[in-house]
Amino acid sequence: MFYLIGLGLCDEKDITVRGLEAVKRCERVYLEAYTSILMVQKEQLEAFYGRPLIVADRDMVEMESDAILESAEKVDVALLVVGDPFGATTHSDILIRARSKGIATEVVHNASIMNAIGACGLQLYNFGQAVSLVFFTESWRPDSFYDRVAENRNLGMHTLLLLDIKVKEQSEENLARGRKIYEPPRYMSIPVAISQLIEVEEKRKEGILSPETTLAISMSRVGGGPQQRIVAGTLSQLGKQDPGIFGQPLHSLIIVGTRLHPLEVDFAESFAIDDTWRRVARDVYKVLDE
Repeated sequence: MFYLIGLGLCDEKDITVRGLEAVKRCERVYLEAYTSILMVQKEQLEAFYGRPLIVADRDMVEMESDAILESAEKVDVALLVVGDPFGATTHSDILIRARSKGIATEVVHNASIMNAIGACGLQLYNFGQAVSLVFFTESWRPDSFYDRVAENRNLGMHTLLLLDIKVKEQSEENLARGRKIYEPPRYMSIPVAISQLIEVEEKRKEGILSPETTLAISMSRVGGGPQQRIVAGTLSQLGKQDPGIFGQPLHSLIIVGTRLHPLEVDFAESFAIDDTWRRVARDVYKVLDE
């Protein structure tokens, strides 16, 4: 049996009872370690699960999945995934590969950023397409994400931006030279994300994002109890804050849609930098107090 098991968002205790029981049955347990990260180290997971974990990086999951699936038709094997197993296309692909080999599979779900994002007060059914925002480089500054934000915005929907992480990544030079030398981990911050959004808006000039009148909410360490941070304001306000106010990575950013509901305004106001949140909601988004 091949198990694909979600670990939730925070620490070793977020795994479900069903997931933990499966882990304890497995002969080999892999920990996927590049699409997201937990807030604790691998050793803490191993101590709680009572099983050694094999770290599975991007190359192993995407290029060497046969090694993960080896003998899974005879013994139990698990791949542990931060959040929910279907939060990344890669995980669907390895399930397809397992099934094509005649291996029985089971998925154990868990909380992910896609539903826990409701902690900011915005209602989940008012979200449109989620969008990934990658680090810009000198030679690569993609703006295709802007079209998804625009589509959501034109429908009045909120947009969840998943900010880039770089774990065990190679520089362009090392990649070109075939050298297995990896850069230190990097996690996109809220100020960097906002600067990239504004840069693309200035390039495209479609009026989708206005620094002074577009409301946004930053979130970090969602599900992490006292480590969780939520900050609401305009894009301009968030971009000017000291990065420390946003907490530790991972970070997400929400572009608030124009179909903003009064209850959403009230709930998120507790996270607002100042009364600009309510003023813009009233004057620009035309949200009236109920």
